[in-house]
Amino acid sequence: MPSDPATFHLALFQPQIPGNTGTLGRMCVGLNAHLHIIGPCAFDFSDAAVRRAGLDYWPLLRWTLHDDETAFLAWLGDRQPWLVSETGPVRWDQADYAAGDVIVLGSEKGGLPAAWHRRWRHRAVHLPILGPVRTYNLANAGAAVLLTAAAKSGLCDGYAPPPEPGGERW
Repeated sequence: MPSDPATFHLALFQPQIPGNTGTLGRMCVGLNAHLHIIGPCAFDFSDAAVRRAGLDYWPLLRWTLHDDETAFLAWLGDRQPWLVSETGPVRWDQADYAAGDVIVLGSEKGGLPAAWHRRWRHRAVHLPILGPVRTYNLANAGAAVLLTAAAKSGLCDGYAPPPEPGGERW
């Protein structure tokens, strides 16, 4: 499927938890973003598995399963992705996002490859952790960065929520 340059790409590196992938898939549908899953994965994406997980929106999702890191990097080409990393030098809300950008999140267990951190160090964003937790949930972090990127790039400009049933707003 051709990629729409006006939308974002959210890539998950070797995801381990189906619920996180499902949550971020839902966010991608809502923001018209393209989800990329970099294998190998700890779970499958068969129609039965998707139905069993209650992912009724999955048929609406634009997504690509890359067999491995090499396949994803070939697709990425010369693009400069934004990495989401607890050690990134750029605060997530201060990055200069643009429509069409690629945002990459690491595996829940192992994060991203060290070579990626070295290669795109200047394009790594972090979410501040102000309380006594080690990290944020992958789906929450991905949603925060993707929604911020969409807003900062202007993709949300002019959006108005639909009226409440009956035609009234609060």
